[in-house]
Amino acid sequence: MAHFYLVEELADSAVGSDVIVTGPEARHAVTVSRVRVGETLRVGNGRGLVVEGEVREASGDRLVLSVQAVTEHPAPARRVVLAQALAKGDRDELAVQAATELGVDEVVPWAAGRSISRWEGPKVAKGLARWSAVVREATKQSVRPWAPQVGQVATTADLVKRAGSSRVLILEPTATRSLAEVDLGDESDVVIVVGPEGGVTPHEILTLEAAGATTVRLGDSVLRTSTAGPAALAVLSVRLGRW
Repeated sequence: MAHFYLVEELADSAVGSDVIVTGPEARHAVTVSRVRVGETLRVGNGRGLVVEGEVREASGDRLVLSVQAVTEHPAPARRVVLAQALAKGDRDELAVQAATELGVDEVVPWAAGRSISRWEGPKVAKGLARWSAVVREATKQSVRPWAPQVGQVATTADLVKRAGSSRVLILEPTATRSLAEVDLGDESDVVIVVGPEGGVTPHEILTLEAAGATTVRLGDSVLRTSTAGPAALAVLSVRLGRW
């Protein structure tokens, strides 16, 4: 596995300078990944900046990297957003993990009508923290220069507002139009809406369609809530020229 670490405070660096990584990230590199002096690794800030260099110090919770290359990766011209319904167990987290690896730019927890899992009170902060941790680790695993954003918990009314400025596509197995063929619109964000285990309710579909959203299907099979979003992202990555 490629060694890639996130240091959000990482700023512009020059070739020949040192980058110092401390705290949990450095401790993980030294004690878990067994990074040693002389190895080459990459460090990013999650906002497009990635530096690559040789490790010249690795001890405890301190890692010093001698920079050999600096790359600024531009943000995608068009953002892809996953509005993932809250689901029981860890199915929503599995969707978020895979979506991050596949290149999603933002994940939004959606409190859908048929969501069994509910984030209320202290559960909101706990749930957002968990999703943020999943996104962070998946960003590192997939060596992504840009880390996806984790949005606030959204209601259907919030998704309706997004439909006013974004191309909102609702994954629905009974839809007549295919995601592979549907018009993606202009340069606005593309938002994929994925329902929970019981699917998106007819009322939610009608409400979102009235705001400009479109129902689309992926194929003849019915996918789980944990796999539908990532499958859609793969299709969009091809259609948008990312892959």
